[in-house]
Amino acid sequence: MDSGETEGTRAATQRARGELVRIVFGHLASQALATAVRFGVMDLIGEGERTAAGLARECAADERAMLRLLRALTALDMLVEDEPGVFSLSAGGALLRTDRPDSVASFVRMFTDPAMWRAWEHLDDSVRTGRTAFDRVFGRDFFAHLKDDPELSALFNASMSQGSRATADLVPGHYDFARFQTVVDVGGGDGTVIAAILRANPSLRGVLFDTSEGLAQAEATLREHGVADRCALEPGDFFAAVPGGGDLYLLKSVIHDWDDDLAATILRHIRRVIPDRGRLLIMEPVLPDTVTSVLPAAMYLSDLNMLVNLGGRERTHADFHDLCQSAGFTLTRRLPLPPPLAFSLIEAAPA
Repeated sequence: MDSGETEGTRAATQRARGELVRIVFGHLASQALATAVRFGVMDLIGEGERTAAGLARECAADERAMLRLLRALTALDMLVEDEPGVFSLSAGGALLRTDRPDSVASFVRMFTDPAMWRAWEHLDDSVRTGRTAFDRVFGRDFFAHLKDDPELSALFNASMSQGSRATADLVPGHYDFARFQTVVDVGGGDGTVIAAILRANPSLRGVLFDTSEGLAQAEATLREHGVADRCALEPGDFFAAVPGGGDLYLLKSVIHDWDDDLAATILRHIRRVIPDRGRLLIMEPVLPDTVTSVLPAAMYLSDLNMLVNLGGRERTHADFHDLCQSAGFTLTRRLPLPPPLAFSLIEAAPA
């Protein structure tokens, strides 16, 4: 190779090395974020500036160690060091304030909690066997674990709500909900998505269906959005049955939690009660047939998280086609939501 090719190759190798280090250190960065959220650092800084010494006092922390944490967060673009030892929030850090409607603080806390991370230490076992590691590590499945830990369950609900807000903001403008009378949100948690749909469609009524633990914060969410009078809360188990009476059935981030057999069980219960004119709307990422830049790497890590913690998986268009067909539905169309969201609206009709 000539000298230009050699220099180019060396530069590419150095960039690749840097990217590998960034990936390996990724879990350290996420724990730094989680620590800041647990201390309430972003809330304490707020709109102004705070010194490391002052934050250490309020957090009952070591001053030098706090300074090191704050500088790490600055290097991660979560803070700005305005002068030595004085910090303010960046745009990213501001999203970790708990008083913002678009906060992702609970999302960060949940996905860095030992309940999420301990099973990841056994990813090699899950890859080797194809089985979920969480069940073996904790002695029960993920949702049974949540049921027995109300505090963690509330954090999970809050994190799912925060993760759904961007989707909820866009969905009403990308699908014609007005042609339906009653939407049933199956596994809809605290109601973030159905509340946005009902608020944008005043003639529509709703049913929010989930376990009693999943619905724990739903009433407050519906009241906050001014739609509580148009949405019934119905607790239950979607592996046993789903409520009738809807002409649109919604599944947001539900199907990917389960393997094909269990996912098909949920869909078959919907098929038993949905009218012939009704529609099923699945909101999930759709993996391309080969890895491209269409979806962020986070979607493929989510797929591994489903393997390790829940037993489900992310799916391709063909996977959704086969799954829906097995449950008596025919895919009618797919509507990708605009970037940076990685979700699509997958519509199916009774076959």
